[in-house]
Amino acid sequence: MKISYKNNRHIFDVKEKNGVPYLSFPLLDKTGIVRHGFSTRLGGVSKGVWATMNISTTRGDDPAAVTENRKRISQAIGVDEKKMVFSGQTHTTNVAVATEEDIGAPLPETDGMITDVPGLCLVTFYADCVPLYFADPVKRVIGLSHSGWRGTVRKMANCTVDKMRMVFGTDPADVIAAIGPSVCQDCYEVSEDVIEQVRANYREEDWESLFYQKENGKYQLNLWRANELNLLESGIKKEHMAVTNVCTCCNPEALFSHRVMGTNRGNLSAFLALKEE
Repeated sequence: MKISYKNNRHIFDVKEKNGVPYLSFPLLDKTGIVRHGFSTRLGGVSKGVWATMNISTTRGDDPAAVTENRKRISQAIGVDEKKMVFSGQTHTTNVAVATEEDIGAPLPETDGMITDVPGLCLVTFYADCVPLYFADPVKRVIGLSHSGWRGTVRKMANCTVDKMRMVFGTDPADVIAAIGPSVCQDCYEVSEDVIEQVRANYREEDWESLFYQKENGKYQLNLWRANELNLLESGIKKEHMAVTNVCTCCNPEALFSHRVMGTNRGNLSAFLALKEE
């Protein structure tokens, strides 16, 4: 599997087991408390526009293929396919506390999840939006959130950390965080109405690093930088975060991208589980 990177920093490891490749963060591995990964579009059994590794049931894929794909990716990453909790994403900043009662069905109106239950695997879905991983090795709490441009300007990262603090007593200074594969600034053109919301929610001194305007009047928006700023604002230390250098749109052979493929595609998935002691 070939992946192109936006810079030379070592942010990801590309791993593979039984013919199923996935991406992982060395920074999260170093915590010693989690199993995690980010799927590619390879290594599964789905056909057509869903080929081949799609585990989402919302794309019109064959349910039998989705079931087999879930089995394959869970075995590769080392999580339990029968203990997955799924987000029912609608571009909110709602963060749910996931328990064993939530296994199986998507949590409605939920774009973020946190848990302290060992073995429970949080799963979120993507095709250009931003995955956010959180691990608190002190309180042994994890979080996983989906952040598109709406979630980003509404500070989904901050909402997730706040929920971890309120429910489990997490100190943001202890949190290890990662921003996963998503659309890069070079590929993400947006209109004035989006930028108006960015201006309203970020300091003017940060605008230059967040967006620039082109001759056609549209803008290029940097979701990676915006979420990095959100993480810093939430109290997470810069040395405790990994910021993606993999763009979904730049890697259509390996990753699903809404910008490239439109709605006829599968979804990528992020996985995060506390190790069972």
